[in-house]
Amino acid sequence: MKIVILGGTGFIGRHLQQFLMQHGHQVKAYGRKVFTDGEQAGAALIDAVNDQDLVIMLAGENIGKRWNKAYKQALLDSRINTAKQLKDALSLCAKPPAQVFAASAVGIYPQTACDDLLDEYSATSDSGFLAQLGQAWEAQSKNLADKVVIFRFGVVLGKDGGALAKMLPAFKLGLGGPVAGGQQCFSWIHIDDLCRALLFAIEKTGSAECDIHGIYNLTSPKPVSNQVFGQALAKQLKRPFWLPLPLWQLKIMFGEGAQVLTHSAAVYPTKLLQAGFTFDYADINDALANLCADK
Repeated sequence: MKIVILGGTGFIGRHLQQFLMQHGHQVKAYGRKVFTDGEQAGAALIDAVNDQDLVIMLAGENIGKRWNKAYKQALLDSRINTAKQLKDALSLCAKPPAQVFAASAVGIYPQTACDDLLDEYSATSDSGFLAQLGQAWEAQSKNLADKVVIFRFGVVLGKDGGALAKMLPAFKLGLGGPVAGGQQCFSWIHIDDLCRALLFAIEKTGSAECDIHGIYNLTSPKPVSNQVFGQALAKQLKRPFWLPLPLWQLKIMFGEGAQVLTHSAAVYPTKLLQAGFTFDYADINDALANLCADK
Protein backbone atom coordinates (compact mmCIF):
# COMPACT_ATOMS: atom_id res chain seq x y z
CA MET A 1 0.00 0.00 0.00
CA LYS A 2 1.13 3.56 -0.74
CA ILE A 3 0.89 5.64 2.43
CA VAL A 4 1.69 9.27 3.20
CA ILE A 5 2.12 10.54 6.76
CA LEU A 6 1.52 14.27 7.25
CA GLY A 7 3.14 15.60 10.39
CA GLY A 8 5.31 12.54 9.98
CA THR A 9 8.74 13.84 10.96
CA GLY A 10 8.17 13.90 14.72
CA PHE A 11 8.47 11.18 17.35
CA ILE A 12 5.34 9.22 16.41
CA GLY A 13 5.69 9.74 12.66
CA ARG A 14 9.29 8.50 12.57
CA HIS A 15 8.42 5.28 14.39
CA LEU A 16 5.31 4.73 12.32
CA GLN A 17 7.04 5.25 8.98
CA GLN A 18 9.81 2.79 9.84
CA PHE A 19 7.36 0.21 11.18
CA LEU A 20 5.04 0.34 8.17
CA MET A 21 7.97 0.14 5.75
CA GLN A 22 9.25 -2.93 7.59
CA HIS A 23 5.87 -4.51 6.87
CA GLY A 24 6.05 -3.94 3.14
CA HIS A 25 4.30 -0.61 2.67
CA GLN A 26 5.60 2.33 0.64
CA VAL A 27 5.60 5.25 3.06
CA LYS A 28 6.39 8.94 2.58
CA ALA A 29 6.54 11.31 5.54
CA TYR A 30 6.23 15.11 5.46
CA GLY A 31 6.69 17.76 8.13
CA ARG A 32 4.97 21.11 8.48
CA LYS A 33 6.73 22.61 5.44
CA VAL A 34 4.30 20.81 3.14
CA PHE A 35 1.54 23.09 4.46
CA THR A 36 1.02 26.78 3.68
CA ASP A 37 0.15 29.52 6.18
CA GLY A 38 -3.52 29.71 5.21
CA GLU A 39 -6.41 27.35 4.54
CA GLN A 40 -5.75 26.65 0.85
CA ALA A 41 -3.56 23.75 -0.21
CA GLY A 42 -0.34 24.44 -2.04
CA ALA A 43 1.10 22.38 -4.88
CA ALA A 44 3.45 20.52 -2.51
CA LEU A 45 0.57 19.12 -0.44
CA ILE A 46 -1.48 18.17 -3.48
CA ASP A 47 1.52 16.35 -4.93
CA ALA A 48 2.21 14.63 -1.59
CA VAL A 49 -1.25 13.06 -1.28
CA ASN A 50 -2.06 12.42 -4.94
CA ASP A 51 -2.03 8.79 -6.05
CA GLN A 52 -1.71 7.47 -2.48
CA ASP A 53 -3.86 4.75 -0.94
CA LEU A 54 -3.93 6.17 2.58
CA VAL A 55 -3.21 9.50 4.29
CA ILE A 56 -2.31 9.45 7.98
CA MET A 57 -2.82 12.95 9.38
CA LEU A 58 -0.70 13.69 12.47
CA ALA A 59 -0.01 17.40 11.93
CA GLY A 60 -0.28 19.76 14.89
CA GLU A 61 1.83 21.86 17.25
CA ASN A 62 3.25 20.12 20.32
CA ILE A 63 0.72 20.42 23.14
CA GLY A 64 3.28 19.79 25.88
CA LYS A 65 4.64 23.32 26.07
CA ARG A 66 3.81 26.45 28.05
CA TRP A 67 0.51 27.91 26.89
CA ASN A 68 -0.37 31.53 26.47
CA LYS A 69 -3.12 33.06 24.37
CA ALA A 70 -0.97 33.05 21.23
CA TYR A 71 0.17 29.46 21.68
CA LYS A 72 -3.37 28.23 22.31
CA GLN A 73 -4.32 29.80 19.00
CA ALA A 74 -1.33 28.11 17.37
CA LEU A 75 -2.45 24.75 18.77
CA LEU A 76 -5.87 25.30 17.24
CA ASP A 77 -4.68 26.68 13.90
CA SER A 78 -2.05 23.98 13.42
CA ARG A 79 -4.80 21.36 13.55
CA ILE A 80 -7.77 23.10 11.97
CA ASN A 81 -6.02 24.95 9.16
CA THR A 82 -3.91 21.96 8.16
CA ALA A 83 -7.04 19.80 8.06
CA LYS A 84 -8.74 22.39 5.86
CA GLN A 85 -5.72 22.39 3.56
CA LEU A 86 -5.77 18.60 3.39
CA LYS A 87 -9.44 18.60 2.46
CA ASP A 88 -8.70 21.16 -0.26
CA ALA A 89 -5.78 19.08 -1.53
CA LEU A 90 -7.84 15.90 -1.65
CA SER A 91 -10.51 17.66 -3.70
CA LEU A 92 -7.86 18.73 -6.22
CA CYS A 93 -6.13 15.36 -6.60
CA ALA A 94 -6.36 13.54 -9.90
CA LYS A 95 -6.17 10.27 -7.91
CA PRO A 96 -7.26 11.00 -4.33
CA PRO A 97 -6.56 8.46 -1.56
CA ALA A 98 -9.42 6.13 -0.70
CA GLN A 99 -8.82 6.35 3.05
CA VAL A 100 -7.79 8.90 5.69
CA PHE A 101 -6.62 8.19 9.25
CA ALA A 102 -6.67 11.27 11.51
CA ALA A 103 -5.25 11.83 14.98
CA SER A 104 -7.12 13.17 17.96
CA ALA A 105 -6.49 12.87 21.71
CA VAL A 106 -8.07 11.59 24.91
CA GLY A 107 -8.32 15.15 26.24
CA ILE A 108 -11.70 15.25 24.51
CA TYR A 109 -13.17 13.12 27.32
CA PRO A 110 -14.47 14.49 30.63
CA GLN A 111 -12.36 13.98 33.73
CA THR A 112 -12.81 10.71 35.61
CA ALA A 113 -11.03 8.62 38.23
CA CYS A 114 -9.07 5.52 37.20
CA ASP A 115 -11.92 3.19 38.19
CA ASP A 116 -14.44 5.03 36.00
CA LEU A 117 -13.60 3.89 32.48
CA LEU A 118 -14.52 5.83 29.34
CA ASP A 119 -14.64 4.31 25.87
CA GLU A 120 -15.62 5.30 22.36
CA TYR A 121 -19.30 5.07 23.29
CA SER A 122 -18.94 7.48 26.23
CA ALA A 123 -19.98 11.11 26.00
CA THR A 124 -17.23 13.59 25.24
CA SER A 125 -16.77 16.98 26.89
CA ASP A 126 -16.78 20.56 25.66
CA SER A 127 -15.51 21.99 28.96
CA GLY A 128 -11.96 23.34 29.01
CA PHE A 129 -9.48 24.02 26.25
CA LEU A 130 -8.31 20.42 25.79
CA ALA A 131 -11.84 19.22 25.12
CA GLN A 132 -12.69 22.21 22.92
CA LEU A 133 -9.52 21.62 20.91
CA GLY A 134 -10.45 17.98 20.47
CA GLN A 135 -14.00 18.80 19.41
CA ALA A 136 -12.86 21.30 16.79
CA TRP A 137 -10.12 18.96 15.56
CA GLU A 138 -12.43 15.99 15.14
CA ALA A 139 -15.20 18.03 13.53
CA GLN A 140 -12.76 19.16 10.86
CA SER A 141 -11.24 15.70 10.44
CA LYS A 142 -14.61 14.04 9.87
CA ASN A 143 -15.06 16.19 6.76
CA LEU A 144 -11.78 15.18 5.14
CA ALA A 145 -13.13 12.31 3.06
CA ASP A 146 -15.93 9.75 2.81
CA LYS A 147 -13.84 7.21 4.75
CA VAL A 148 -12.15 8.74 7.80
CA VAL A 149 -11.01 6.85 10.88
CA ILE A 150 -10.16 9.01 13.91
CA PHE A 151 -7.74 7.70 16.54
CA ARG A 152 -7.76 9.29 19.99
CA PHE A 153 -4.20 8.97 21.25
CA GLY A 154 -3.29 8.52 24.87
CA VAL A 155 0.13 9.61 26.14
CA VAL A 156 2.58 7.81 23.84
CA LEU A 157 5.57 6.27 25.61
CA GLY A 158 8.83 5.65 23.75
CA LYS A 159 12.56 5.63 24.40
CA ASP A 160 13.51 8.48 22.12
CA GLY A 161 10.74 11.05 22.33
CA GLY A 162 7.41 12.10 23.75
CA ALA A 163 6.49 12.33 27.41
CA LEU A 164 8.83 9.63 28.73
CA ALA A 165 11.92 11.26 27.25
CA LYS A 166 11.02 14.49 29.07
CA MET A 167 10.53 12.69 32.40
CA LEU A 168 13.66 10.55 32.37
CA PRO A 169 16.30 13.18 33.26
CA ALA A 170 14.60 14.12 36.56
CA PHE A 171 13.83 10.50 37.45
CA LYS A 172 17.40 9.40 36.69
CA LEU A 173 18.62 12.03 39.14
CA GLY A 174 16.32 10.58 41.79
CA LEU A 175 13.99 13.58 41.64
CA GLY A 176 10.81 11.79 40.63
CA GLY A 177 7.57 12.24 42.53
CA PRO A 178 3.81 12.63 42.16
CA VAL A 179 2.53 15.44 39.95
CA ALA A 180 -0.23 17.65 41.40
CA GLY A 181 -1.08 15.05 44.02
CA GLY A 182 -0.67 12.07 41.69
CA GLN A 183 -4.28 10.84 41.69
CA GLN A 184 -5.12 11.93 38.13
CA CYS A 185 -5.57 9.03 35.73
CA PHE A 186 -2.90 8.52 33.10
CA SER A 187 -4.11 6.93 29.84
CA TRP A 188 -1.04 5.79 27.93
CA ILE A 189 0.18 3.54 25.10
CA HIS A 190 3.57 2.07 24.19
CA ILE A 191 4.82 3.39 20.84
CA ASP A 192 5.17 -0.18 19.53
CA ASP A 193 1.53 -0.93 20.31
CA LEU A 194 0.47 2.32 18.65
CA CYS A 195 2.29 1.35 15.45
CA ARG A 196 0.92 -2.19 15.61
CA ALA A 197 -2.61 -0.88 16.13
CA LEU A 198 -2.41 1.37 13.08
CA LEU A 199 -1.04 -1.48 10.97
CA PHE A 200 -3.91 -3.64 12.28
CA ALA A 201 -6.38 -0.94 11.22
CA ILE A 202 -4.82 -0.71 7.77
CA GLU A 203 -5.09 -4.45 7.28
CA LYS A 204 -8.66 -4.66 8.60
CA THR A 205 -10.12 -1.61 6.86
CA GLY A 206 -12.68 -2.67 4.29
CA SER A 207 -12.51 -6.35 5.22
CA ALA A 208 -15.69 -8.39 5.52
CA GLU A 209 -14.38 -9.85 8.78
CA CYS A 210 -14.00 -6.55 10.64
CA ASP A 211 -14.29 -3.18 8.93
CA ILE A 212 -12.47 -0.43 10.82
CA HIS A 213 -14.49 2.78 10.84
CA GLY A 214 -15.38 5.71 13.08
CA ILE A 215 -13.49 6.56 16.26
CA TYR A 216 -10.95 4.40 18.11
CA ASN A 217 -9.09 4.96 21.36
CA LEU A 218 -5.36 4.26 21.13
CA THR A 219 -4.62 3.60 24.78
CA SER A 220 -3.59 0.65 26.90
CA PRO A 221 -6.59 -1.17 28.41
CA LYS A 222 -4.98 -0.58 31.83
CA PRO A 223 -4.80 3.15 32.62
CA VAL A 224 -3.04 4.01 35.89
CA SER A 225 -2.79 7.00 38.19
CA ASN A 226 0.12 9.41 37.88
CA GLN A 227 1.32 8.08 41.24
CA VAL A 228 1.35 4.46 40.05
CA PHE A 229 3.06 5.41 36.80
CA GLY A 230 5.76 7.40 38.58
CA GLN A 231 6.42 4.65 41.10
CA ALA A 232 6.75 2.10 38.29
CA LEU A 233 9.20 4.32 36.41
CA ALA A 234 11.29 4.98 39.51
CA LYS A 235 11.38 1.25 40.25
CA GLN A 236 12.67 0.43 36.76
CA LEU A 237 15.40 3.05 37.11
CA LYS A 238 16.19 1.95 40.68
CA ARG A 239 15.64 5.48 41.95
CA PRO A 240 13.54 6.92 44.78
CA PHE A 241 10.10 8.39 44.20
CA TRP A 242 9.72 11.14 46.73
CA LEU A 243 9.76 14.70 45.38
CA PRO A 244 6.23 16.00 44.66
CA LEU A 245 5.61 18.57 41.95
CA PRO A 246 2.67 20.68 43.21
CA LEU A 247 0.07 22.28 40.99
CA TRP A 248 1.26 25.84 41.66
CA GLN A 249 4.72 24.98 40.31
CA LEU A 250 3.18 23.35 37.25
CA LYS A 251 1.23 26.53 36.51
CA ILE A 252 4.40 28.60 36.75
CA MET A 253 6.15 26.23 34.34
CA PHE A 254 3.36 25.61 31.83
CA GLY A 255 0.65 28.23 32.41
CA GLU A 256 -2.72 26.86 31.35
CA GLY A 257 -0.80 24.03 29.69
CA ALA A 258 -0.48 22.45 33.14
CA GLN A 259 -3.84 20.82 32.47
CA VAL A 260 -2.11 18.42 30.08
CA LEU A 261 -0.46 16.91 33.17
CA THR A 262 -3.45 17.19 35.50
CA HIS A 263 -6.29 16.09 33.21
CA SER A 264 -7.67 12.81 34.52
CA ALA A 265 -9.48 10.45 32.16
CA ALA A 266 -9.50 6.65 32.36
CA VAL A 267 -9.77 5.76 28.67
CA TYR A 268 -10.39 2.20 27.47
CA PRO A 269 -9.91 0.91 23.86
CA THR A 270 -13.17 -1.03 23.58
CA LYS A 271 -13.50 -0.93 19.79
CA LEU A 272 -9.89 -1.93 19.15
CA LEU A 273 -10.24 -4.94 21.46
CA GLN A 274 -13.59 -5.86 19.92
CA ALA A 275 -11.91 -5.85 16.50
CA GLY A 276 -9.42 -8.45 17.74
CA PHE A 277 -6.32 -6.39 18.47
CA THR A 278 -4.03 -7.63 21.24
CA PHE A 279 -1.56 -5.43 23.12
CA ASP A 280 2.04 -6.44 23.64
CA TYR A 281 2.30 -3.92 26.48
CA ALA A 282 -1.03 -3.64 28.27
CA ASP A 283 0.60 -3.36 31.70
CA ILE A 284 2.60 -0.27 32.67
CA ASN A 285 5.29 -2.33 34.39
CA ASP A 286 5.89 -4.41 31.26
CA ALA A 287 5.95 -1.29 29.09
CA LEU A 288 8.47 0.52 31.28
CA ALA A 289 10.62 -2.60 31.68
CA ASN A 290 10.95 -2.64 27.90
CA LEU A 291 11.51 1.09 27.50
CA CYS A 292 13.99 1.42 30.37
CA ALA A 293 15.96 -1.75 29.65
CA ASP A 294 19.07 0.12 28.54
CA LYS A 295 18.65 3.27 30.63
